[in-house]
Amino acid sequence: MAVPNIVSFRIDERLIHGQGQLWIKALGVNTVIVANDSASEDTMQQTLMKTVVPKSVAMRFFSIQHTCDVIMNASPRQTIFIVCKTPEDARKLVAGGIPVQEINVGNIHHGPGKEEVSKYISLGQEDKEALREMRDKYGIRFNTKTTASGDDGAIKVDLNKYL
Repeated sequence: MAVPNIVSFRIDERLIHGQGQLWIKALGVNTVIVANDSASEDTMQQTLMKTVVPKSVAMRFFSIQHTCDVIMNASPRQTIFIVCKTPEDARKLVAGGIPVQEINVGNIHHGPGKEEVSKYISLGQEDKEALREMRDKYGIRFNTKTTASGDDGAIKVDLNKYL
């Protein structure tokens, strides 16, 4: 069985938004999978996300489990960008067999009990545990690029220092 052509995998609490369209364009993908249980059932949220994505790009809104169930059936012609909402969602996807070696940690909002590790990333205990498990058990690497090209001048953060 062929491995799906996953160009990028990103954690972003906003899922697809204005900046997300820049990722899609820079990556040159033709398929976006929003892997999130609530977004997979929220047609209003889906409609809003579709407004910032070119019509030529296929949008899929799948639950975490459905993403794991169907990813290996992806056509070799599909160039895929997977976006999920939280490190825990990413952990479930990786544990469920999503074949990825690196995950972009893009935007995790600040909140009570969270440690700010960059302007855009704050990690709570559950976030750290999920990231640590992906690193230690599955060999996942993380990057904190704020744009797909990574040339926006944002400071790169070594998340391993916080796990």
